Amino acid sequence: MPKLRKKLDFYHNDPASILNKLRDFFGLVYLEDNHRPIIAFLPDQYIKYQSGLFSAYKKNTDYSYSITHHKIDLLDFICLDPEFKGSSQAGFNGGYIGFISYDFAAQQHLKIHIEYKKQPSLYLGKYHHYLKYEAEEWIFYSEGQDALIIYQNIYDALHLDHDSDTQVFQLVQTCQPRWTKQQYISAFKQVQEYITAGDCYQINLTQEFKAQGNGHLLDCAAKFWAMTNAPYAGYLKIDNLEILSCSPELFIDFKEQQQIITRPIKGTMPRYADPILDQKAKNTLINSKKDQAENVMIVDLLRNDFSLYAQKGSVKTLKLFEIESFNQVHHMVSEVQAILNKNISPFQVLLSALPGGSITGAPKIRAMEIIAELEEAARGAYCGSLGYFNFDGTGCWNILIRTIQKYDHDISIWAGGGITIASEQEAEYQECFDKISAMLDLLNTWQRTGES
Repeated sequence: MPKLRKKLDFYHNDPASILNKLRDFFGLVYLEDNHRPIIAFLPDQYIKYQSGLFSAYKKNTDYSYSITHHKIDLLDFICLDPEFKGSSQAGFNGGYIGFISYDFAAQQHLKIHIEYKKQPSLYLGKYHHYLKYEAEEWIFYSEGQDALIIYQNIYDALHLDHDSDTQVFQLVQTCQPRWTKQQYISAFKQVQEYITAGDCYQINLTQEFKAQGNGHLLDCAAKFWAMTNAPYAGYLKIDNLEILSCSPELFIDFKEQQQIITRPIKGTMPRYADPILDQKAKNTLINSKKDQAENVMIVDLLRNDFSLYAQKGSVKTLKLFEIESFNQVHHMVSEVQAILNKNISPFQVLLSALPGGSITGAPKIRAMEIIAELEEAARGAYCGSLGYFNFDGTGCWNILIRTIQKYDHDISIWAGGGITIASEQEAEYQECFDKISAMLDLLNTWQRTGES
C-alpha cells in the first residue's frame, strides 16, 4: 500500500504537547534527531529484554499486543537491507526505534556478571506509523493497511480534553545523590590507584541521584527540553518505564554509502550569565591539557572500535578538541568518520561499539570491570543509547547522558566524568553537579507543588 502522507491538524507544534495527548499510545517515542524531530507509536512488532529474557510481541487488530516468542535472537529481529528503496528524505522514514541500556551493552563484552535494574534493559520496535516535523508543521506518515484509522485515532486524541483525574507528576521526595561526598572521593581514589597500577588510563566514574515519584515524566518534558535545547534529546515509554533524555551527544550517525560518524564529548565547563566569566570558562576548556588528554584517549578508543568493521584506511579524525556551547555547559567535542566494509550490518556495528567509549574509559573492557566494581548500582538506560535505524540501515543513535529514568515509582538520574591521573577530586565531584544541577533543580520543583 502506498505511504500515506497527511498534515496533522493541531494547534500546538511543540513535541511535548503532542506527546502528552498521545501518552496512551503504546510504544510512544520521540527523537529530536539533531533538530529533525520525529514522534512514533504503535509498533507492528517489538522486542524487549528484561529479567534475563528476550521476548517478542506483535500488534493485534485491536491494537493490543500478544507475545510471539519467549526466546528470540536479537539479530534475527532486525532486518536491514542497504538495497531497500525507501524515502530519500533525511531522518527517520520507517524502521526500528528503541534503546539499549548500558548494562545490556556492557554484559556483551564482559565475563563478569553485570547487575541489571528491574526495568527493561533493551527495547526495539518496528514502526510504520510516525510524525515528522517539516517546514514548521507536523506530517503523519504511514505504510500500514490501517493508516487512515490510525490518523483518525491521532486526530481524536489530539482534540480530546485530558481527563481531570489524570495524576500529575509529583516527587514524593527530593532527588538526592545515592553517594555521600566521602563515598564519591573513596571511589575516585580507588580509580586513581587502578590507574597508577597500570590497569587503565581513564575511568568514567558516575554517581546516581534518586527519588520517588508519581505520575508521568512526560509532564516535565517541555521545560527540560526548553532548558537544554539538546540536539539528541528524546523520550520513550515502554510498559512502566519512561526515559526522558536531554542528551547533547551523538554516538553513531549511520549515513548512506556505509559512512559512519561519531562525535565523542570529553571535557566540560559550566556556562555563566556574565559574558566575561562565560568566555573565561570557555577559554579554560580550550586550553585544558587534562581535558585534551581525556578526549584524545576516547578518540583513539573509538577509532579502534570503528577499525574492526571499517574499510582499510577509511578511519579518520575530522575534528579534534572543538568547543561546543550548550545552554548549561561548554563541551569539548571531536569527530571520527569511517566507511564500513560491505556486508556488515549497521546493527552489528552498534552492538559491538556500545557502550560508547566516552562513558566507559580506556581500555574499555578493564574500564567496564572497574565501573561494575566501584559504582555499586546498575546504570540502566543511562550511558546506553536511544535511536533508530531505517530499513536501509541508515540511522542515528545518541549517548543517553543528561537522562532521567522512571520505572514504577523509582526515579534515577546520573552524572559523572572521566578520571585520569591528572584529575583532582574536588573538581571532578563538582563536575557531576555542573552537568545536571539545572536538571536536578527543575526536577525538584515538582515536589513542592506537584507542577511547575
